Amino acid sequence: MKRKRVGVLALSGLALLGVASLAIGPATAAPQQVAGAAAHRHDDPVIVGHRGAPGYRPEHTLASYELAFRMGVDFVDVDLVPTKDGRLVARHEPEIGGTTDVADHKEFAARKTTKTIDGVSMTGWFTEDFTLAELKTLRAKERIPENRPNNQLYNGRFQIATYQEVIDLTRRLGKELHRTLGTYPEVKHSTYFSSIGNPTEPKLVAFLNRNGLNRPDAPVIIQSFEVTNLKELHKQVRVPLLQLTEATGAPADFVAAGDKRTYADIVSPAGLREVAKYAKYLGPDKAQIIPRDASDNLGKPTSLVADAHRVGLKVQPYTFRNENPFLPANLRSSASLTEFGNVFAEEAAFLKAGVDGFFADQADTALESLHDFLGH
Repeated sequence: MKRKRVGVLALSGLALLGVASLAIGPATAAPQQVAGAAAHRHDDPVIVGHRGAPGYRPEHTLASYELAFRMGVDFVDVDLVPTKDGRLVARHEPEIGGTTDVADHKEFAARKTTKTIDGVSMTGWFTEDFTLAELKTLRAKERIPENRPNNQLYNGRFQIATYQEVIDLTRRLGKELHRTLGTYPEVKHSTYFSSIGNPTEPKLVAFLNRNGLNRPDAPVIIQSFEVTNLKELHKQVRVPLLQLTEATGAPADFVAAGDKRTYADIVSPAGLREVAKYAKYLGPDKAQIIPRDASDNLGKPTSLVADAHRVGLKVQPYTFRNENPFLPANLRSSASLTEFGNVFAEEAAFLKAGVDGFFADQADTALESLHDFLGH
C-alpha cells in the first residue's frame, strides 16, 4: 500500500507559485514545503535542482534556488564563473547577454565583444570584463522564453547571485526546513579562464576553506566537463568530485593539449576506471545512458550505468526538462514548445536503468517520479 506521495504540486498551478522571503512583488501563496522531504534514505537517488528551478523562475537566481529547495530537493546545481575582480557568480556561461538586461545598459555598450571560448565564437558581454559591483546593477532575465514565456514575468526582478549568497541562502533554508541542503558547484570553462589569468579553481578552494566546507561530509560536490582541473582539485579538496561528460566531442583541456581522447573514451570501461581514481560521481548526458532511436524515441539503455557502478562511480545524468521539445518524440504531448509532455515516463525509464539520481529543471515532477519509483 503506497503512502501518500510527497513532492506533489499541481502542474497547472506551478507557474503561479511564489517564493517566501524574497522581494518579488505582491504577496503570493508560497509553495508548500514538501511533507517528508527529509525522509529520503542515504542511498536513495538524488534529485538535483538544475540551476535551481528554472522551469518556473529565471535560472541561477536566488529565487530559482529557493523554489527548488522548497519543492523538496536537497541539492542545487550552481554554475560558477569569475568576475573581473575575482568573485564567483552563478551564471550558466560567462556571456550574459542572453540571461541579463546588460544590453539595455548604455554605460556598458562598449564592452560588447567577441571571444572564442573552448573553440566556440561568442559575441556579447562577459562576466570577466565586469566587477561584481557592476554586475549587481544588472537584472536577470529568462534564457529560453520560447519555451518558458511565463518566466518572463520575473524579468528584471532578480540580481546576479554570488556563490556566497547561494551558500548563505542554502544555510538559512536548511535551518528553516530542518534538513541539510547543499550545492553542486560547476567549474565552467576551466581552460579558458586559466588562459586569461583568471582561473576559477583557486577561488573555489579558498571559498570552501573560508566557509568551512572543505571537508568530506560537507554538502558540496564539485563538477566539471574538463578532466585536468578535477585531478588537481582531487589533491586540494576533501569534498567529492563529479566528472561531467557530453554525448559527443571531447573535454576542452584535452583539445587544448592535443590529447585525442574524447568523452566516448572517458565513459569506456577503461576510461571509467581512470575517472574513479579522482571522482566519486559521473554526470553523463542522458543520451549516453538511454540514446534516442532513429525516430527520436527513447531507445534501449547502454551498459554505462553498470560499467560505472562496477568501478564504484555513482551516475547522475543531466538534464530532464518537462517541455515537449526536450522530450523523446513518443512522449511529447503536442507540437507546442511550451506544454509539458510525459516526463514521468522518461524519468521512470532512467530510474529503472539504475541511475543514482539526475539533474532536473522542474524539481517537483522529478521528485514525484522518484517517489513513484521508490514506492512511497
